[in-house]
Amino acid sequence: MSLGAPFGYSLLPMREYTEEHARAGLEAELPKIECWPNQFKGYEITIVIPEYTSVCPRTGLPDFGTITIRYEPDELCVELKSLKYYILGYRQLGIFYENAVNRILRDFVAACRPVWAEVVGEFNTRGGMRSIVCARYRARAERSAEDERVPPEPRP
Repeated sequence: MSLGAPFGYSLLPMREYTEEHARAGLEAELPKIECWPNQFKGYEITIVIPEYTSVCPRTGLPDFGTITIRYEPDELCVELKSLKYYILGYRQLGIFYENAVNRILRDFVAACRPVWAEVVGEFNTRGGMRSIVCARYRARAERSAEDERVPPEPRP
């Protein structure tokens, strides 16, 4: 009796993880995230992208998931069509999804300089496991409770 892979699947030898795998996709050129001037302050925007796709740099298999971006705009708001094209740039990009979430946050913050931002990647189950990756950015110290009670006002 053999102790091979279940259900007739073969156990193919996998290449070892390399520094190249770890850094894959981090500096690849992607479409620019554009912005427009914000007119209000003190509010939150949530953007849900349910059709995120990239490629595992080690196996070449596709990764699917939902990316959720939450942020409080400061001077700029992200233009959604440009964000859509930016995210589509990941479709054929070899990048680990942990790196993708952090790169999305890095590029998002560089584009719009929000008060704070959070990017959450909820990736589809593969091999019986599901991963949720969260990366956060805060531009300045936590606001006081009194600041939180002030309703949003238009920018001058």
